[in-house]
Amino acid sequence: MLQFSHHKMNQSSKRNMHVKLKAIALALCLLPAISLAQDKFKVTVSHQLSDARPSETITIPWAQVNQYLPGALIQKIAIKDQHGKVLPHQVTNIAPQAKDPQGVGIAYGELIFQHHFAAGEKQASFTIEKIDTVAPVFETKTFARQIPERLDDFAWETDKIAHRTYGPALAAPAPAGVTKEVLVTSGIDIWFKRVPYPIVDRWYNKGHDHYHKDEGEGLDMYNVGRSRGCGGTGIWDGKQLHTSINYSHWKILANGPIRTIFELSYQSWDAAGVAVTETKRFTIDAGHYLDKIESTFQFNAPASNANLVAAVGLNKTPSDKGQQAKIQVDKDQSSSSLSQWIEQSSNGAIGTAIILPDANGYSEDNLNHLILKPVVSGQKMTYYAGAIWDRWGDVKSQAAWLDYLNKMAARYRDPVKVSLSSINNQKP
Repeated sequence: MLQFSHHKMNQSSKRNMHVKLKAIALALCLLPAISLAQDKFKVTVSHQLSDARPSETITIPWAQVNQYLPGALIQKIAIKDQHGKVLPHQVTNIAPQAKDPQGVGIAYGELIFQHHFAAGEKQASFTIEKIDTVAPVFETKTFARQIPERLDDFAWETDKIAHRTYGPALAAPAPAGVTKEVLVTSGIDIWFKRVPYPIVDRWYNKGHDHYHKDEGEGLDMYNVGRSRGCGGTGIWDGKQLHTSINYSHWKILANGPIRTIFELSYQSWDAAGVAVTETKRFTIDAGHYLDKIESTFQFNAPASNANLVAAVGLNKTPSDKGQQAKIQVDKDQSSSSLSQWIEQSSNGAIGTAIILPDANGYSEDNLNHLILKPVVSGQKMTYYAGAIWDRWGDVKSQAAWLDYLNKMAARYRDPVKVSLSSINNQKP
């Protein structure tokens, strides 16, 4: 025990000793908190389906990660499955605070990783932990960018399929004396891959005449024209489809390796007397043929009819010329889907599809098959659109394509549940 002879200490010494005692007391108070600091925590993910869920994307807000691992660095964490295998991960910075001076995790958005649920596997556990080394760079499986070198195209891809759509430079008239392509459309194109690695940059570098031939990686064999392509939107007035033109602005919010998120905005267009604008947010995940698309329409409809009817379309004539395409169209109300299966004479078979939850009908115009849903101004409409090629992946028939769509629709109705918990194995 410390004892002090106060009558032998001057006032300055007393003050110094008081400060030291306070410091010691504070340190003693902090010891329990330090001893309880964790270097890892547990994640449990569950769902209700009996079917397999390959490439299931799991997201955890970074603020919650920070609660369990205060001060964790995004480049010094590891995610492990129940067998101890390290899984690829990604940390987004969607809607971040620009700075995080207090270190409370508000500079980042979500921690993302994937798990392949086997048939009958309804729960899986993982650990997220701090590591001393820098995490490796994981394989890129999703990617997007604007293509200024090709008339403002915007292109994106997963390890399964690729797409592009068209910007203002393509819609602009050719200047006098200049020969250029002119196409006015907000339809969505498809590039059919048969390799898992990114091809967007490679194909644009090769040029138009090359990526329209299969030189070992796949090809662009899809026809868009002025149609909706695969998943373009418009407003349906009961008789006619009113559509935007080429996108006007783009924004990338996250860019792989597991998930890519971007937005495309469209200038106002006339929909039977109602001025409409639209912003689409695309979320594309590794291992998936379908993209999640959230369309938000803005308009001032008459008070007597505050809703408009949105339509999502598939081009009626999607094949290259000379392919003698045999097209089968399926409208499945149980999965809220619209799909095509296209048999081609030399380019194999392709499938295209839209899943629009709570759709209330189907229609068509001279260019497109359409699936319909009422929309409210300012409220997002979520749908899923994509395609497959029978020369890449495990879908080889229309029956297999419809089975895939039914299973994906069930997954969308039953999102996984994620819970976090402490682990007793703590730092000493």
